[in-house]
Amino acid sequence: MSRKKYVFDALEEDFPGALERWFDFLRIPSVSADPAFAEPCAEAARFMTAMLEDMGLEASLRETSGLPMVVAHHRARRADAPKVLFYGHYDVQPADPLAEWKSDPFEPLLVRGEDGGERVHARGACDDKGQLLTFIEALRACLSVYGELPFHLTVLLEGEEESGSPSLDAFLEANAGELRADIAFVCDTTRWDEDTPAITTRLRGLVHDEVVIEGPHADLHSGLYGGPVHNPAHVAARIIAGLWDEVGRVTLPGFYDGVRELDEATRRAWAGLGVDDAKLLAEVGMRPPAAGERGYTALEKLWARPTLEINGFGGGYGGEGSKTIIPARAFFKMSCRLVDDQDPLAIREAFRSHVRANLPAGVKASFAPDEEGGASTAVRVDENSPWVRLAAACLAEEWGREPVMMGCGASIPVVASFRDILGMDSLLVGFGLNDDAIHSPNEKYDLKSFRKGARSWARMLVELAEGSFAAGE
Repeated sequence: MSRKKYVFDALEEDFPGALERWFDFLRIPSVSADPAFAEPCAEAARFMTAMLEDMGLEASLRETSGLPMVVAHHRARRADAPKVLFYGHYDVQPADPLAEWKSDPFEPLLVRGEDGGERVHARGACDDKGQLLTFIEALRACLSVYGELPFHLTVLLEGEEESGSPSLDAFLEANAGELRADIAFVCDTTRWDEDTPAITTRLRGLVHDEVVIEGPHADLHSGLYGGPVHNPAHVAARIIAGLWDEVGRVTLPGFYDGVRELDEATRRAWAGLGVDDAKLLAEVGMRPPAAGERGYTALEKLWARPTLEINGFGGGYGGEGSKTIIPARAFFKMSCRLVDDQDPLAIREAFRSHVRANLPAGVKASFAPDEEGGASTAVRVDENSPWVRLAAACLAEEWGREPVMMGCGASIPVVASFRDILGMDSLLVGFGLNDDAIHSPNEKYDLKSFRKGARSWARMLVELAEGSFAAGE
């Protein structure tokens, strides 16, 4: 007889405890991008190590060249039992701009909305502390009922995901034998809508860079030098303007190498999902026509087309009033989202060549160190794999609807690293919503997402525990 009901009962009875643990985790300002938060990041790693130890796992803190990894194991009695790796990250994005938060970003606030739904607001509420604990609480309930599980489970928690994962690949390579599994579970994605689950089967790749344009040796008086002296802000603006043509295509040579056109069956399937371009734009305060390449729907642009975006631009005086100068330097940050077989390193070099080719005499450009440049390839997941079928059945059972097999315009570089370094596929199941404001002020995660997400993971763990699923069947 299945013990699924007892697992659900354990989840519900311990829900207040789960909230308390979640809130304590959210109070730790584990911002990996800012070195000033190195100690809070280490505190978050220790917090999760202690939690996993308390659950009965063999947990340890592993040093890296950057922030520590958390690695924990639950070992099955049979050496040849299936092995699952769960991945999450304990670091969060910076909370800036602080003035736009309605509450302290590191003091979780439980709010009931006008729709009656309850949600938690805090930095990391969804990305990734809430999503991470959605799985961990399901695991806790299963262990409380079963005592031990008949499959191997490894938990890997990273502390630098939000800053490009600079230590990850070296750690995976050094510990490949310990970490390699039949499948990696990754809970850092969304469901399709409020009532419909999803499995993400496409992720775009990523490459980003930063450029500093240097002109005169110091800021200059624009009345005394304006005209004959090259202005780095002007140079940067001209370089940026030349990155796209009049129909929205990126102009870098070779940028579209490896990009495949969608087949008609996929186009029809995506069109049937009912995503309206005008509505999508309206949700973020914009209106048609959409930006980007012509001839593609918004969904096709997000899931199957590459992009180049300017993420930041600056130089010179930015304070109140005027200060009539020619700035000594200007900067801009860019990122590309990649698809199919695009080569991120080749694209970064094409971008740098474009910058260098458009520098006037006497003006210099420097770029981010290569190890900080961030580069990952796009990922596709086989929708017919046994792991996807397992997840689809469990999600349909929990939500009463078949999950949508969806793409994601964002990137999760670790998925490509798992594939390329450990030789294993990933199952991408998440419970966030598009309005969770991840990376933005007032980030939130609905209690419904937390509760039903944990039940969904519990269903999958129960299927594994009771032997009704075998990888490869």
